[in-house]
Amino acid sequence: EGPKRYYVVPISQLTMTEPDDLYTLRAQFWMGHYNLCLDEAKAIARRPMSPNLKLEREEFLQRAAMALGQFDKVVSAAAAPGASPSIKALGCRATYETSSDDEGAKQKAIDDLKALLAENDGSPSVQLTAAHVFMQEGMTREALQCVHLGSTMEHISVSLQIYLKMERLDLAAEQLSLLKQADEDSVLAQLGSIYVAIATGSSTAADAVHHISSLSEQYGPSTLLLNLLAASHMVCGNFEKAEQALDECRSEFTGEDVDTLVNTVVCYQHMGKGMAAISPILEKLKTSYPNHAFSQGLQRVEGAFEREALKYKVAA
Repeated sequence: EGPKRYYVVPISQLTMTEPDDLYTLRAQFWMGHYNLCLDEAKAIARRPMSPNLKLEREEFLQRAAMALGQFDKVVSAAAAPGASPSIKALGCRATYETSSDDEGAKQKAIDDLKALLAENDGSPSVQLTAAHVFMQEGMTREALQCVHLGSTMEHISVSLQIYLKMERLDLAAEQLSLLKQADEDSVLAQLGSIYVAIATGSSTAADAVHHISSLSEQYGPSTLLLNLLAASHMVCGNFEKAEQALDECRSEFTGEDVDTLVNTVVCYQHMGKGMAAISPILEKLKTSYPNHAFSQGLQRVEGAFEREALKYKVAA
C-alpha cells in the first residue's frame, strides 16, 4: 500500500514569506548562514514588531544556535520561566540531539514533544520541530502527520523532503508546485526546486546548478549551498567540479560537517581515489558522527564482512 495522500489548506491561507522585519532573518537561516542569522536576530531585536514576529524571531534565534551546536543555550532558553511551547519544543530537540548515547533521554525528549503536540494542537512551530525530530528517529509516518496539512511554507518544504526520502518523487513535485504557487521567488521554493532537480537525475541536475549559483550570488556561499552544488555536479557526472565545491567548503568553512564528509567520500570513490585518501574521512565520520545513518550503515557492512571473513580464516 502506497503512502496516504494528504491535501493542504488553500494557498491563500498559507503563512507567506512576505517582506517584513524577519524576511532577511528567515532567508539567512534557510540558506545555512547561521552566524549571519544570529547577527540579524540581534540587530532587529529592538525594532517594534508584533508579538507573533517577536516570538518567531526568538524561534529562529534558537534554531540557528542549535545548528551551530550551541545546544546548552537552547535548553536553557526552553527551561526559562514563561518559555513558549515552540521554544520548549526546540529545547526537546536540543536534548534529543545531545543524547545520542542515552536512549532513555532520547525517548523522554520524544515523549515530551508528543505531549507538547497534544497540548498545543495546531501550533505550526511545535509541529515543525516535532517533524524534524521524528525524521531523525526514523518515524517517517509521524513526521509527515505533523506537516501534511501544509499550514506554512516550511511545512510544505519539509513534506517535500519527506516524500523524497520515501522515493515518492511525484508527491514531492506536488509539494514543490504548492511552494511555487504560494511564492515562486521564495528561498524555500528555490531550495525545493534544487532538491527535486537533484532527485530527478542527470536530466535536470544542471537546473539545480543554475538555481544554486543564483542563490549564492544573492546571499553568498554556505556549507548547505556548496554541498548541494557538489551533489548536483555528481549527478551530472562532473566529479572534478564536485570536488572543487567540496574543497571550497573546507577552505571557506570548517569542512568538518557530516554532509561535507559524506559527499567527499562519495566523490572520491567515483574519482577512483584510493583508501589512503578515503580512510581518514571514514574514521572522522565514525568518531564524530557515530549515530549518523551513513556511519551506522558503514558499521553494519563492516561487521557483516568481518563475520564472513572469519568463516574463511585459515589457522596458522
